Amino acid sequence: MGAADGAEVFTLLVEVGRKPGDGLPEAASGAALLCYAAARDEAEAVRETVALLRTAGLAPLQAEGLGTAAERSAAGQPPADEERALMDRAAAENAVVVAQVTPFFGD
Repeated sequence: MGAADGAEVFTLLVEVGRKPGDGLPEAASGAALLCYAAARDEAEAVRETVALLRTAGLAPLQAEGLGTAAERSAAGQPPADEERALMDRAAAENAVVVAQVTPFFGD
């Protein structure tokens, strides 16, 4: 699947918990991951992203769809140039790109 056959790129915010060997900082209680996923619809983007993160040894707890570039622009929050480049990469590679990992610390 690629942009030619109806795929779009969705922005997702995924919260992960702890799991042995997950690569998160030792003191972290979990993390938020900002991801861009190429898919036919948001449900597929979430499924593919969660499956990929599980395969990578992470423990996804919940995923929130933030929309496509067009949806975000229509809502007055257009993606910055750096984000668009990552979205283009996700589309070109038919992939999930993890753009940012923000560990949670504390209780």
